[in-house]
Amino acid sequence: MIDIATTQRLQDLPALEARFAFRLTARLSQRSADLPHDVTERLRFAREQALTRARAMRPAGAVNATSAGGAALALIGGWGPRFAAALPVLALAAGLILVQMDQNEELAQVAAEIDAALLADDLPPAAYTDAGFLEFLKAPVPLEP
Repeated sequence: MIDIATTQRLQDLPALEARFAFRLTARLSQRSADLPHDVTERLRFAREQALTRARAMRPAGAVNATSAGGAALALIGGWGPRFAAALPVLALAAGLILVQMDQNEELAQVAAEIDAALLADDLPPAAYTDAGFLEFLKAPVPLEP
């Protein structure tokens, strides 16, 4: 039976491992500056050989993480966030432009209907030059009972 203390230690294990790895790499990095040149060259050569063997052991169908995620990382680290931040502003501007175009179209239709009604009406041409005709057009249309 596992007690609470053991469960807590198991949950803290990844954090402990990460802390140990960080401290170990920090110590190794500090001590690597004190090594003689021939030792650092042998370590560099051994590291290159290990990388070569690891690449040779990788299956042929395996995808390199840097090449596969390169485009995504470039998008994330470059213009991607800026574009994502500007996208709502662009959508708002496009919506306002569409609303303005729709209102202009509606006003043009209303003006065309008035013109068509005036041209289809049996008014004499002298009525269009009358000073009160403009006031007549501006007056509200009475509702028919």
